[in-house]
Amino acid sequence: MQCSYFDAGLCRSCTQMGQPYTEQLAAKDHRCRELLAGFGPIEWLPPVASHESGYRNKAKMVVGGSVEQPTLGILDGRGRGVDLQGCGILEPGIQDALPTLAAFVTRSGLVPYDVPNRHGELKFVLVTEAPSGELMVRFVVRSEESVARIRQHLPWLQERLPRAVVVSVNLLPEHKAVVEGDREIVLTERATLTMRLGDVALHLRPQSFFQTNTAVAEQLYAQAREWVDEKAPASVWDLYCGVGGFALHVAAPGRRVLGIETSADAVASARLSAEEAGLTDVRFEVGDATADLGEPDVHRSPDLVIVNPPRRGIGPDLAARLDASGARTVIYSSCNPVSLAKDLAAMPSFAVRRARVLDMFPQTAHLEVVTLLERR
Repeated sequence: MQCSYFDAGLCRSCTQMGQPYTEQLAAKDHRCRELLAGFGPIEWLPPVASHESGYRNKAKMVVGGSVEQPTLGILDGRGRGVDLQGCGILEPGIQDALPTLAAFVTRSGLVPYDVPNRHGELKFVLVTEAPSGELMVRFVVRSEESVARIRQHLPWLQERLPRAVVVSVNLLPEHKAVVEGDREIVLTERATLTMRLGDVALHLRPQSFFQTNTAVAEQLYAQAREWVDEKAPASVWDLYCGVGGFALHVAAPGRRVLGIETSADAVASARLSAEEAGLTDVRFEVGDATADLGEPDVHRSPDLVIVNPPRRGIGPDLAARLDASGARTVIYSSCNPVSLAKDLAAMPSFAVRRARVLDMFPQTAHLEVVTLLERR
């Protein structure tokens, strides 16, 4: 993939830009094989490739410049906006929407936040695209004063960008290096974006996590479903379940599935999906998978556990608890093979039987690797 921003030195976020994609994928596969070599023997399935460009379903655009000429992209070393509206790794539908969103910033008089001087209102514009082409648009601002401006001009945006079916404002008054605050104000009638993957419809609320590569996420869930169906467990836990991606994909008649997630919004989304699909044996609870699994009946060991933690991994406490549990099988999906290897070392009762690299993040060193663990 060729990128004019990278070539001009304006953006270096894609650290492997310009490297042949086949080499990128082979290097990721080789790295995972090396890190997990001592936890086998492992049957390595062929790595799952992605489109080299246009794959990212979510854009996190820092707003810079001025009201009259806003930039949507990143900040340079001096805190000035660098416009990246033509970023090639974004899905085309997002690229097409960005000029309208930039025009909306001007029309609504939203002053871009000046990071060095700590002045201004609008910090980020976050855009997520569903497979249907529908969009979720979020404006991250410092105060409620901007909410009225955005609400006033929302009809203009909806007329020119009808695909924006969910529009919200996130309040982040503090000056700190995070993308969003705790409070979200939804301005549209719809509050969820429907992410349909095959026969499963997931509902995404503004602050819910979802994999950034829709096509590869679909293959990730399909791989987990294949392994679960092969083992035919009567009960499954999905820890760090998010909006229920794994849990809803592995649901089957007579199979009890429990998803646990710290985000109440994500759990509400997962429950909605289960209800719409008529899945009576699938339930979701708010809880911290790492620290406390919640209701007493949850502590009865399931036949199979799925974990999909953040980059830090599941940590030694949960690893030890899984190692001592009655679960016979664990499916561990990881976006960080280094923390995965540390967690596996804390689970000596399990061996990795199968593994597969899925390239969620072309042009970068990041990856997803899913592993099937069985008791020795």
